[in-house]
Formats: sequence, C-alpha cells, structure tokens
Amino acid sequence: MSALLGRLEAEDDELRFTEFTLDDAWVLGTRLRATAAERGLPIAIAIWFGRQRVFHAALPGASADNDGWLDRKHHVVERYGTSSLLVGEEFRAKGEDFDTHARLDPREYAAHGGVVPLRLGSGAMIGAVGVSGLPQLDDHEFVVEHLRAMLGEARER
Repeated sequence: MSALLGRLEAEDDELRFTEFTLDDAWVLGTRLRATAAERGLPIAIAIWFGRQRVFHAALPGASADNDGWLDRKHHVVERYGTSSLLVGEEFRAKGEDFDTHARLDPREYAAHGGVVPLRLGSGAMIGAVGVSGLPQLDDHEFVVEHLRAMLGEARER
C-alpha cells in the first residue's frame, strides 16, 4: 500500500462530525472562500447535502470548467462513499485507470482529488465538500485542512 493511500484511508476514518448543519455548511464554505481569497487561489467551492448544493462560490481565475470538475468528482464521492482522491488512488494501487476500469462515463465521473464526504459519527455520509482549480492533491489537502480545523473547534466546545 502506498503512503498516500494509507493516509487517505486514515483521513476517511478521522473526518467525522457529531453533527453538521446548514449553518455549519455556510461557516465551512465562507472559511474556504476567505482562505482561498487570502491565498489568491483560483478555485470554485461547493458543499452538498445529499444531492442538493447548499453552498457555492467561485474566486477570480476559476471558470465553469471548475464547476464541471466539482460535479464529476462529487458523483464519484456519491457512488463510492469516500473521497474522490481515495477512489483514484485505489484504482492506481491496483494498476488500473479509473476512466477505463470503473466503466463509468468520464464525462460524469472524475476520480481526481478535491471532494471529500461529510460524515457523521459512525460513518453516515450526509453530503460532501469540494474545491476545484488546483492540482488534485492540493485541492484535496485544502478541503481536509478546513475540515480538520472545524472538527478541532467542535471538540473544544
């Protein structure tokens, strides 16, 4: 198992909330946007509850293509129940190409980093959060950075 694959699997177990509301989605989304603006990142941001997009923002340099990438990565998270980067890494670890071996339409599914499931306690997936516009590992790490910060704050309360 690659170090990245092991790290992604550990993150999948780690990133779980006791609750996550629409207000939390707003807080997370605005934090992602504020940090991206501060860093000059050309990204689009989305948060979903189920299939409903409850937050969306685009920063200078992002385009409609980034929205398409977000949707395609979100479809992977919905289907596989793990981060879009983890799905891609699992295929690569088997020596397979997701676009070929998943037998899914690559115009609808993209196993590239950037969308992470929103989970409650024992693992119930209630939605997802993602960004698009950076290299895939950077997209993923940006989301995870903010999820960890929110989880840390929730534990302190």
